[in-house]
Amino acid sequence: MTSQAAYKVEQAIGHSGEAITQQDVANYEAPGKGDPSRKMKALMWKAKGKVEIVETARPKILEPNDVILKVTGSTLCGSDLHLLHGTVIQLQSGDILGHEFCGVVDEVGENVKKVKKGGRYVASFQIACGDCFFCKNKLSSQCERTTANTIEHAMYGGQTAGFFGYSHFTGGFAGGQAEYVRVPLGDVNLLPIPDDVPDEKALYLSDVLCTSYNCVKDTAVYEGDEVAIFGAGPIGQMAGIFAVNEGAKRIIFVDTATRLELVKSKWPAEYQDKLELVDFTKLSFGVTNKPTVVSTLKEMCGGRGPDVALECAAGEYPKGWMHWLEMAVGAETDTSEIVNEMIESVRSFGRCGITGVYVGYTNHFNIGSLMERGIRLIGNGQAPVHKYWEELLEHIKSGKLDPLQMVSHRIRLDDLDKVYYKFDKHEDGLQKIFVETKHSFPPCEGSPSLTTYS
Repeated sequence: MTSQAAYKVEQAIGHSGEAITQQDVANYEAPGKGDPSRKMKALMWKAKGKVEIVETARPKILEPNDVILKVTGSTLCGSDLHLLHGTVIQLQSGDILGHEFCGVVDEVGENVKKVKKGGRYVASFQIACGDCFFCKNKLSSQCERTTANTIEHAMYGGQTAGFFGYSHFTGGFAGGQAEYVRVPLGDVNLLPIPDDVPDEKALYLSDVLCTSYNCVKDTAVYEGDEVAIFGAGPIGQMAGIFAVNEGAKRIIFVDTATRLELVKSKWPAEYQDKLELVDFTKLSFGVTNKPTVVSTLKEMCGGRGPDVALECAAGEYPKGWMHWLEMAVGAETDTSEIVNEMIESVRSFGRCGITGVYVGYTNHFNIGSLMERGIRLIGNGQAPVHKYWEELLEHIKSGKLDPLQMVSHRIRLDDLDKVYYKFDKHEDGLQKIFVETKHSFPPCEGSPSLTTYS
């Protein structure tokens, strides 16, 4: 942690916040937090670089608004790799991961009114109270009352909502890469899944669809815009689709050849004329007399640059040795390289949105270009799922939106630890994954066939 961050933490000791859900339960083996007489399988974080499928205690009702969900589908997100790498602070050995999941209600607390036992629901990755300032304004990811983490408050000058399966930094709530999960405030944080929508489509309302949509809406993509998207993973891919739907005339993905081929193979045929690809590994970095990402995007967009750049990668992947060294010694937590490329490549008075995960502080940030050229740099925040999930569910029902276009694999929960490592190494063409449990329903039409890893 930087000295600036450490100073802020020191100043914030004693800040408690007003929280209505303070059950820090990232591990159901903790005394009184689970039912050790009933077992389940779950994916646990063991140490930096190590996760494991284990048998552990099942969750139980702890608060009257709790719901216990029998998980029928979960997934692996690129942001889970930040946990695997240990770049998100306050992880503890035994924490259950997974922030995107859906399932069937198994138990409900005595104060639960809307959620019905036996019903199918998808959970938002954030845990919202439904009643604070941010929740009332459909900004659920910034709920003021579902975590009271003093370190987060000190680093950011405020707090996010509690998140499932994403360390004690975001409340310490066990995630859904498991056979069962406890959902606090179930009436607020569960959306009913209609009978005509399969789990393989509803699941992604937990995060990826809402995050991609928020990236485009919050940054603002207009009719006729040229949009550069840094990161061709599922978030970037769906952001490209949503940008086209907003009227963008051109989508330029910046990534490696492997990732670009994946997005190209999944890109809708009717949008092929709007798709262009830039392999940054074939371009120079830091050498001014050779083509770079910035010069290439400028040239592709009439010399001025794209109207909009969307960051859908993350801040933990340095290109140059200086950022690698500074991150290694703790002088910064995130690299500014992609953000600088975005700022420098967009046209003057262009817009840059950051959706990829950035944890803390960065160095060598080009604030001069930002100010002098009037660039709008927008932190899209953790997407407020509650703001969008009903709208996007209607798009799925109508056929306007097909989440399966980003799904490459279907796997068993038993194999998820092995898949973490393969996903981290970009092996087997892994993109977005549907993780089935023993409770899952038969695959829907269009779902990838089951891949097993023995």
